[in-house]
Amino acid sequence: MAARKMAALACILVILRLSEAAVYKVGDSAGWTTIANVDYKLWASTKTFHIGDTVLFEYNPQFHNVMRVTHPMYRSCNTSKPISTFTTGNDSITLTNHGHHFFFCGVPGHCLAGQKLDLNVLLPASSTPLSDPPTSSSSPPPSTTITAAGVPGPSPSHAASLPSVMATRIIAVVALLVILAFTNFAS
Repeated sequence: MAARKMAALACILVILRLSEAAVYKVGDSAGWTTIANVDYKLWASTKTFHIGDTVLFEYNPQFHNVMRVTHPMYRSCNTSKPISTFTTGNDSITLTNHGHHFFFCGVPGHCLAGQKLDLNVLLPASSTPLSDPPTSSSSPPPSTTITAAGVPGPSPSHAASLPSVMATRIIAVVALLVILAFTNFAS
């Protein structure tokens, strides 16, 4: 019986940890584009990003890409030496470190037209990353983890997270109750 309760507790901790992560589609329904005149600075300011959250860049890969860059490169729209480049049109990036993460479209003129994004990932209660930083690669996989660019940026946004985060937490609590009920019933 004690082993079942410990297993249930372990499951609960995993579920609660996973329930804290949110997925943000960059630009919401417009996605990553220059056509819809999306204000990505405004978009990011309405979100609160945490370690473990995922940002999803959806775009037409024939016309756009995503480059992760340093702060100076971001400010000047310099595409010469990006930290990484994503080209699938459906790039899912998990944020593993706090600080600012800088992205823009490397197609000539797109960054200057406003297709650029500064995400500020807030420091969690414990500052341990969820995973080790990835090894560098010239062509990262569609789903990857990134670390902060390590440079200063604008002050953090304290806006509320997406409502889906709350729904995920409610699901986690319900799952917790089911596990506890099953554990008590089985004993």
